[in-house]
Amino acid sequence: MQNKLAELLAPYEGEKGALIPILQKIQGEFGYLSDKIIHEIAHFLDISESEIFGVATFYAQFRFTPHGKHVVKVCLGTSCYVRGATQIMEALEQKLDIKSGETTSDLKFSLERVACFGCCALSPIIVVDDTVYSKITAEKAKEIVSSYE
Repeated sequence: MQNKLAELLAPYEGEKGALIPILQKIQGEFGYLSDKIIHEIAHFLDISESEIFGVATFYAQFRFTPHGKHVVKVCLGTSCYVRGATQIMEALEQKLDIKSGETTSDLKFSLERVACFGCCALSPIIVVDDTVYSKITAEKAKEIVSSYE
């Protein structure tokens, strides 16, 4: 990890204003921003870790815990909501034994709520990785997730 991190940071030598691109590049490689990585970035840029956390927590794209191999997103927008999205979320939370925003202990699944995917005519929907599943029921959502195990 140390060698890969040094390789990713090298193009930004002396560029204190490159924090966001650095965070994006490193998260893209490692999947999340660990405490150790933040410490290394702080040392590299000669800024405080709290400054890095301040920037990274401002943007929703950055995460500080590993994501699962499969990311399951449940739309809870108005159309999906009135067609049973809360029951779908509850069923998936029960099946995976995690809450929205969490990752299973085996790092196989992460579960997320999304405000709207813009697919209202297909509601309710879930997205697993990059695959959209439409007109889902709670039972169908559990079957879909099971197919990824």
